[in-house]
Amino acid sequence: MRALGIESSCDETAAAIVEWAGVESGLRPRLQANVVHGQVEVHARYGGVVPELASRAHMRNIGPVVAEALRVAGVTPAQLDCVAVTAGPGLIGGLLTGMAVAKGLAMGLGIPLVGVHHMEGHLMSPFLDERAGGMDFPFVALLVSGGHTLLLHAEAFGVYRILGRTRDDAVGEAFDKGARLLGLGYPGGPAISALAEGGNREAFRFPRGLSGREQVDFSFSGLKTALRTFLGQHPERMAEESWRRDVAASYQEAIVEVLATRSIEACRQSGEQRLIVAGGVGANQRLREVLLERANKVGVQVYFPPLSLCTDNGAMIALAGLRRLLAGYRDDWDLNVQARWPVDQIIKKKEGVWGIPPPGF
Repeated sequence: MRALGIESSCDETAAAIVEWAGVESGLRPRLQANVVHGQVEVHARYGGVVPELASRAHMRNIGPVVAEALRVAGVTPAQLDCVAVTAGPGLIGGLLTGMAVAKGLAMGLGIPLVGVHHMEGHLMSPFLDERAGGMDFPFVALLVSGGHTLLLHAEAFGVYRILGRTRDDAVGEAFDKGARLLGLGYPGGPAISALAEGGNREAFRFPRGLSGREQVDFSFSGLKTALRTFLGQHPERMAEESWRRDVAASYQEAIVEVLATRSIEACRQSGEQRLIVAGGVGANQRLREVLLERANKVGVQVYFPPLSLCTDNGAMIALAGLRRLLAGYRDDWDLNVQARWPVDQIIKKKEGVWGIPPPGF
């Protein structure tokens, strides 16, 4: 089966083609095309995503992006078996743009339409890595992005248990805020990571929120406040590049240490020996280094998506849509988008009955 996946929940307009025969085939999903049109240049001057500008950019770009995905894959629309689309959560304007195109294509082609939760899409991204030969359920998942920070126990597709989550800000927001305080550009994660290169990670001790041996929740609001207070106490040193490098490295280390510690603790509590990391922050090289180091000490295997699949993309949506379709799911034409959509609402019960979905799902 072959799916077109459409993603437009934030500031990436993305489309991809994924082919997969299902779990029984024993074959890995095959990514035939993955096209992403970013909007960094649109939002950089504002220091963050402007919803109205993002919506307009999606409307301009989505047609060419879908056409390019079909061209790269070398398939025609008639060769598609379903259209999968991000139904939420995200920015309402972007979601509506993707949904309108997905519905039009699915209806015109007479093929199933499948709505996908954005975070379930990220959960599927490591399965698209050809090198991840041992990747399979069950596992613990660390989902980290600009809007989400979650630890899930994934027992099977759709059978998830939330182990931990942020009590305030998402980790991506902590990176963006830290970058603004340091006078860096947007997006903040790559900017801080670049500045931290060569810096002393132990130069300054920033707080690790919600400390505790068995803690698996997160908190980053106090860390942001600590950085703002610290910089306010040393305004004269902001012109020193080496000092700023040490600050960035120390700030990044506080974030990475919390993510790694909580993830390994979640594996211990759940008894799992597989950990996947997905979402935009999963591209952070220091996070990868620390997680691999700590996981090796306790016998946990860590899986990361390829860097191209860490940020928002259509490939993860296409695969999640295929898995839902093969599980017997398809949506009606009145499917609607949801700017807010708790991941709890897509969880499947162990006996095989899907939990009550939100209206229109």
